[in-house]
Amino acid sequence: MRTLLIRWPAAGVALVILTTAVATPAPPAGPPAGLSAEDFQSLARDVKALGDRLRDLRARGPLTPEKDDLLADAEVFRKGVVWALLYETKLDPADLTLVRKALRRGAERADSLAAGKPAWADRKGRVVRGFVSAVDGSVQPYGLIVPAGYDPARPPRLDVVLHGSSRPTGLSELRFMSRFDGGDAPSETAPDQNYIELHPLGRVENCYRWAGETDVFEAIAAVCRRYTIDRDRVVLRGMSMGASGTWHLGLKHPDRFVALGPYCGYVDTHEFSRTPLPNFVKVGPLPPHQETALHMLDSVDYAANAGVVPTVACMGEKDVFFQAHVLMGKAMEKEGLTMVNLISPGTGHVIDPKTHAEQMRRIGGFAEKGVDHSPKRVRFVTWTLKYDRCHWLRVLGLGDHYRRAELDASVAEDGTVEMKEPTNVTRFALLPPVLQGPKPRLRVGGVDVPLPARGKAAPPVVIGHRDGKWCFLGDLDTVPPTGKRPGVQGPIDDAFTTPFLCVRGTGKPWNPAVQAWADATLKRFAYEWHRYFRGDLPVKDDTAVTDEDIRRNNLILFGDPGSNRLIARVLPKMPVRWTADELGVGKDRYSAVDHAPVVIQPNPLAEGRYVVFNSGHTFHEKELGSLNYLLFPRLGDWAVMKVGGKVPADPSGLLEVEVLRAGFFDEQWRLP
Repeated sequence: MRTLLIRWPAAGVALVILTTAVATPAPPAGPPAGLSAEDFQSLARDVKALGDRLRDLRARGPLTPEKDDLLADAEVFRKGVVWALLYETKLDPADLTLVRKALRRGAERADSLAAGKPAWADRKGRVVRGFVSAVDGSVQPYGLIVPAGYDPARPPRLDVVLHGSSRPTGLSELRFMSRFDGGDAPSETAPDQNYIELHPLGRVENCYRWAGETDVFEAIAAVCRRYTIDRDRVVLRGMSMGASGTWHLGLKHPDRFVALGPYCGYVDTHEFSRTPLPNFVKVGPLPPHQETALHMLDSVDYAANAGVVPTVACMGEKDVFFQAHVLMGKAMEKEGLTMVNLISPGTGHVIDPKTHAEQMRRIGGFAEKGVDHSPKRVRFVTWTLKYDRCHWLRVLGLGDHYRRAELDASVAEDGTVEMKEPTNVTRFALLPPVLQGPKPRLRVGGVDVPLPARGKAAPPVVIGHRDGKWCFLGDLDTVPPTGKRPGVQGPIDDAFTTPFLCVRGTGKPWNPAVQAWADATLKRFAYEWHRYFRGDLPVKDDTAVTDEDIRRNNLILFGDPGSNRLIARVLPKMPVRWTADELGVGKDRYSAVDHAPVVIQPNPLAEGRYVVFNSGHTFHEKELGSLNYLLFPRLGDWAVMKVGGKVPADPSGLLEVEVLRAGFFDEQWRLP
């Protein structure tokens, strides 16, 4: 952790903050309006003092997961103040009250930690907590509502409740946390309910995509570390953007939840973008690679998985987004399913208490039963290896990414697994409890697949398509992965959903224009990540990267083979040819003076990790600051960029660059 001093000479004030990264956003033009220089200096001193205290507490003794979680519970308040002071242009009296309260609450928790008495850890009712994200090391808050009758000896169900759309501002964390911060003393207003509610922030506004998706599952894991939870009774629900997130996460991870409860949420990009609202941006027509990438995100494409996880949807009769659930209902009908959609008469885009109560009653019935992890039949649809698993089925290879893939298998009374002919699947695994015992039997597409004898605790088997027929390839832990695989399948934007490290070159660049563009791209990414993904961008110089860094992180490399030694190191394994004079992509040749590749590939230096050249997210501030359905991939797996235009001093300025070609690699990570 290092100290960052942001000065505003004209105002005669400064803000000292602690940051874990070496890339920081450009400071705003000055402190927020509504603050005197004296008040701002006072706040800055309090921010620094709280940061120093938390840093000292972290340094005391070994850092255990429990200690890390408790420190995060205090750090979320300090972080919220820092973001408010950096990104709000004006603070009114109510905002200042919120800022000062957050500093006081952070200090109270630091005092409690120093005394070894974190009272909030046992609080019932509303409570604010936090976790440290594995993605970027940032502290992320979440809200909890713990029932009065919570008893660790009787694990309750967990309801994950996703919030609606909220324009990202500097005050986003503080306003979110204020809904759940009832202090740390025992509560007299804890609800009488049979479940804990978890409300993730999800990095504010991204429809629970990208790092926002990871945050939801990290928040669930954090709650399960701190409370005893019945993991077979985790409900996912939400309203508006929260409902869209419920469709998105629930249908793509259908074995993770006991029931879904979307209330008024969109399910696709194109139709939703045509909603007759003045601020909406119509999507389409799109370049082919962007159109293809929508199959990764549009939850309507995963409607078949509602046959795995029960879904109780709700929609207001006069909701402007009514067609979204009509679209999902038709998609389910095509899959042979009937969508439960409770319609609230005469209401618009709001939660009707009566309809919601019926939704919760029905969800409660499913939650009582819990998740059946060994169903006799599993039918699973995916379009990408990012979403690869459902109960005892796992997709390991596709014929073609972003084309519908399906596995449909049943277990007979004698244990025989009968699988219909897979669609667009080249390799899959069958996981316990199926195919256990001395005489396992599998039929795929009506044809027997010979299997060796297996014990009761045998590992998963891998089945692959070879020479026109399905065959046993070996156990999952012994069959080496090839080509695109779960967790290493792209596109570029996927590299920022798991731990990553940006690496800037310190050597002499081959071409100044390319280096200037690469530096500006990194600077823009640091700004956008900080402002919209609410964390410090992890960055190191190429000379400082360790073997452990390479093993643990996706490497995001900026520069060219001359300036960045890691680009030069991995280049021989990459599907591009790059010299000081020429860039070769497939059969095409470009001048290296003003052209550069943007690429994602499996990292040849670390199994299960990515390497990326010269790119952060492929969508930018124009989309991040407006409408969350616009956050879809713009480049796919690779692109050729024409650079050399004007490089803005402001990281939020428009970077002049032309995308000449873009697309996806094939299933072996090669250019088509």
